Amino acid sequence: MLNVALAKGRLADSCADIFIKCGIRAEVLKEETRKLVLETPDKLFRFFFVKPADVPTYVEYGIADIGVVGKDTLLEADADLYEMLDLRFEKCKLCVAGFPDAKEKLRGGHLRVATKYVNTAKKLFLSRGEDAEIIKLNGSIELAPLTGLADVIFDIVQSGGTLRANGLVVLEEVFDISARLIANKVSLKTKAAEILPLLAEMKKYVGDGR
Repeated sequence: MLNVALAKGRLADSCADIFIKCGIRAEVLKEETRKLVLETPDKLFRFFFVKPADVPTYVEYGIADIGVVGKDTLLEADADLYEMLDLRFEKCKLCVAGFPDAKEKLRGGHLRVATKYVNTAKKLFLSRGEDAEIIKLNGSIELAPLTGLADVIFDIVQSGGTLRANGLVVLEEVFDISARLIANKVSLKTKAAEILPLLAEMKKYVGDGR
């Protein structure tokens, strides 16, 4: 049996569609239920529903053999696992955004950056040799420049509607984000006969993205 870590919601629904196309009896993922553990009728797959940020942890520690998670979460977690495939859905960008005049501050001087992606932001600005103070927020990140808490934000942008509604703009697109298939390093060896055929089937539907 393969153990799979997923986050509930749109990501799980999209995963269900791909799994079903691959011949997995994953209709259970579409059921309305409060259960956190579901199994396919043939007992070949067990699904764990966890918080998005916890998917890499469950896979890294081998509780789950494989998982599906956003690239933004992978970057932030920096977990010891294999990123197997870009599933090419839930696409967006991880961007630096702020008021239009904030672009000048990106070119030098002390910069205050509000984000929930603290680790990723620290690595990004450190790699550039920029003097950035990272301020952790858990939601409504766009409020930070409006109130003077931060000069810019580092956050996920999809349509950009919330930015525009608050007078903010994308200053820099940093990372392309989408859902990724990940695997535990040990499981990829011990359960290769189960994981690799699944990977091959999934590639048929999404391409050989990595």
